[in-house]
Amino acid sequence: MSFELPPLPYAYESLEPHIDTMTMQIHHDKHHAAYVTNLNNALKDTPAASLSIEDLLKEISKHPMAVRNNGGGHYNHSMFWQLLSGKGGGAPTGALADAINATFTSFDEFKKTFGNAGITRFGSGWAWLCVNGGKLVVCSTPNQDNPLMDIADCKGTPILGLDVWEHAYYLKYQNRRPDYVAAFWNIVNWDEVAKRFASAK
Repeated sequence: MSFELPPLPYAYESLEPHIDTMTMQIHHDKHHAAYVTNLNNALKDTPAASLSIEDLLKEISKHPMAVRNNGGGHYNHSMFWQLLSGKGGGAPTGALADAINATFTSFDEFKKTFGNAGITRFGSGWAWLCVNGGKLVVCSTPNQDNPLMDIADCKGTPILGLDVWEHAYYLKYQNRRPDYVAAFWNIVNWDEVAKRFASAK
């Protein structure tokens, strides 16, 4: 079994002006594609090649760094594309909104907490909203790590992730990561986040 690059669920330009077309083309077609190619190469002729990406990550400490970096890159980006929408933004509703308000006191406070996790992540990495033990948790991970990994400092099932690697925003925002984080809220696909929340619970 080999992993494949999933197609974007929308056109490259769909997230304009918040994420520019060229960034989406390079990010998906070059960066994500490279993670898939390198992951398949790292797993070739090994028993782990038959594992799902989730099972692979849950025991990532057993595998070489190439599997950790590229497996994380593949999982994180496959999820990230689904979490974005040109028709996104606004605020969550229903059970997800209730859980956010109960955990963070308000949606605005949640946005501050999550945004800060992304802005203050040194170097490259991700900000996450996870479900752990039925509760919502915000954290960040370095590089292409994520909370599914057995080596992660913060563990849980990720339901919202934000890529804060420079390749995700530098063409448009240069060194202004806070501006990129602020723009992210305009394109969050809350319906997808809510589905992942219901499944993770």
